[in-house]
Amino acid sequence: MNFCQRAWRQSAQAALSLFYPPHCAACSADTAAGCHLCVQCADGVREIRAPFCQRCSESFDGAITGAFTCANCAHREFTFESAVARFRSEGVVREFIHRFKYERQFYLRHQLGDWLAAAWHDERIQNRAVDYLIPVPLHSARRREREFNQAEVLARILGKRTGTPVLEALRRNRYTSTQTRLNRRERMENLHGAFELRHNSPVQSRHLIIVDDVFTTGSTVEECARVLSQAGAESIRVVTVARG
Repeated sequence: MNFCQRAWRQSAQAALSLFYPPHCAACSADTAAGCHLCVQCADGVREIRAPFCQRCSESFDGAITGAFTCANCAHREFTFESAVARFRSEGVVREFIHRFKYERQFYLRHQLGDWLAAAWHDERIQNRAVDYLIPVPLHSARRREREFNQAEVLARILGKRTGTPVLEALRRNRYTSTQTRLNRRERMENLHGAFELRHNSPVQSRHLIIVDDVFTTGSTVEECARVLSQAGAESIRVVTVARG
């Protein structure tokens, strides 16, 4: 973009802000340009703080002082090493995710990208190099219905901010019912065999991070991780906007 184009865009944005001032997407209070969450609403977002499960980031309200694995993870064998999120899927975080996914409020991707990027500095991510970000795929029918894949959009935002390439290595080969009302066992059965590796995806001996919007039971990302592991991935971790 040359100087004239930048100047024109800045002038256009200034004029637009004059007639349509930036506002908080949660409460409609005025905000700074480019900000979709006011200070008061941002203060209400629940951040995941220690102590939390090192495997799935489930927070624990107790007197634990060291690293631990929650009871849910202790009795399960995950293919991925850890699932990292910095925020709980509740309140405004959950609202923004739903509005982005189901109401096509695409501008909210910027705030969701901020929350996703906050997980990048976690030691579970920083302790090893990353070769590719792998977005959880949508079935082609659902993608046509929604018009975009939220995980891919978020992965590309994170990739741009961190300089990490995005690789669409997975394909959803079977249309599955929504996971929302299913328990953990039903989710695992619903997703079994639903993903496959795209032809010639270079995941062998690579360090991969699966990207999605929310980690709830881990069934979706675990099925993705299983396919990547079978294809020879060296390590697999997960980053999401929120922990359900």
